[in-house]
Amino acid sequence: MTPEDLAGVVRAAVAQLQAEGALTGDLPEEIVIERPRSKEHGDYATPVALTLAKSAGRPPREIAELLAGRLTATPGIEAAEVAGPGFVNLRLAADAQGQVARAIVDAGTAYGHGIGHAGQSINVEFISANPTGPIHLGHARWAAVGDAIARVLEADGASAVREFYINDRGVQMDRFGASVQAVADGRPVPEDGYHGAYIADLAAQIVAEHPEFLGLSEEEQHVAFREAAYLVQLKQQQQVLDLFRTHFDVWYSERSLHASGAVERGMQRLREQGHVFELDGAVWLRTTDFGDDKDRVLIKADGEMTYFASDTAYYVDKRERGFDVAIYLLGADHHGYVNRLRAVAACAGDDMDRNVEVLIGQLVKMMKNGEEVRLSKRAGTIITLEDLIDEVGVDAARYSLIRYPVDSPLTLDLDLLVKRTNDNPVFYVQYAHARIASVLRNATDLGIDWREASFDAGLLRHEREADLLLALAQFPAIVASAAELREPHRVPRYLESLATAYHRFYDVCRVLPRGDEELTDQHVARLWLCAATRQVIANGLSLCGVSAPDRM
Repeated sequence: MTPEDLAGVVRAAVAQLQAEGALTGDLPEEIVIERPRSKEHGDYATPVALTLAKSAGRPPREIAELLAGRLTATPGIEAAEVAGPGFVNLRLAADAQGQVARAIVDAGTAYGHGIGHAGQSINVEFISANPTGPIHLGHARWAAVGDAIARVLEADGASAVREFYINDRGVQMDRFGASVQAVADGRPVPEDGYHGAYIADLAAQIVAEHPEFLGLSEEEQHVAFREAAYLVQLKQQQQVLDLFRTHFDVWYSERSLHASGAVERGMQRLREQGHVFELDGAVWLRTTDFGDDKDRVLIKADGEMTYFASDTAYYVDKRERGFDVAIYLLGADHHGYVNRLRAVAACAGDDMDRNVEVLIGQLVKMMKNGEEVRLSKRAGTIITLEDLIDEVGVDAARYSLIRYPVDSPLTLDLDLLVKRTNDNPVFYVQYAHARIASVLRNATDLGIDWREASFDAGLLRHEREADLLLALAQFPAIVASAAELREPHRVPRYLESLATAYHRFYDVCRVLPRGDEELTDQHVARLWLCAATRQVIANGLSLCGVSAPDRM
């Protein structure tokens, strides 16, 4: 019996008491089921009596006593006891608890999925790096976390679209083109240009493919090198992100935003809402009406559109494409964008508390041999995503970047992440999966067809079995909370605790018969429990974009 099942049982008990006239008041929309702090207090607890007390006009403990009496007589519940001001502590019967294993195996890859975000269309925009250089370590954190946020949202029923906004117009693009052009012409890179070995690589590749560029005029050459280098660099970004298992549904060009007329349409919508005004020859958006620290310029006095005009148009465009929520994942230096983007949503007539979310990620640094790694061989002043992959691999990199809250700085210990020991979190979890896969292979080698054998859930009575079943039952709630709070780090942290619960179970509960020992129903029940654990670990790792190896 999962917490969701138990919530349904409690709801039915309350409804029955109300139908009999033993209890009045409003039936709560949500029945909260939680784990007690101490195992001595039972498997689960519910504060529903406290919720009912006001509308029923009765003391919470009195309601809790009524509810406990009804729940005690419910199949699958071994005991229901009143505690504190009106909590009901619940202890499940062994057979009801053990049925979780069958439910997980039957559900397979769908176990853990929910409907909390069903019907919602959510745009998750992340990385959005300038196509002027490699994806670096800061981007790498969002590459893993942004993708994981989309995965948990999808698991909770949402339609999530991963989007990369290509900043392919403006001054930075011109400086990038001028840098590549200078190297191709044998001149020093401009002081305000882009430096690093990758610029020389780009210049050499473009000259090799387009030697005719060198015969163009200065202005024509600048445009030619800028556009060619842009396409090559963008392709490299896409290739390394594909290698990192971060696949975008939409690559949205800033140029297309302007070319399609989306900027003008966005401006018109803002005017219709009454938040656009003119001052000193410039066109402004009155974002201070909605918490921004100052109003923002959309069009300068000389007629040039600001980058903020693109930001506003891009938000409006997302909403016009049918997204209910636009999530922005931004770097540590973008705190000023939080109120700005919220204000844009409000100025466009939307609910800034519902239709837009801005998440800020903190910095990442890498340590190796006890010292910080600061420079990349290829990019010069930055560490690239390719560098990280080369050092530790995709699995370790993704898992480690996801496992911490993004609003805290992160230090990656490269020496730890390549160790094949339990000190390495990703190895610890993957090893648990591989260990279970080995057990199930051994069962097959012994001729045990546990799926077809009789499964007696009530035999899973050992304390370690009960702990493992309770941990498995928590997975749907973990996924739902990760989606609701946009905190995918909850998944790997849960997987580590689940792996611990499994190892503790395996250490004291013999799963397979030894020697001439007869196969018993208990062996079979434990094989079901192993299979269920393997499935949940695989499902959780999948939400992180991390592989679940059968052998290590």
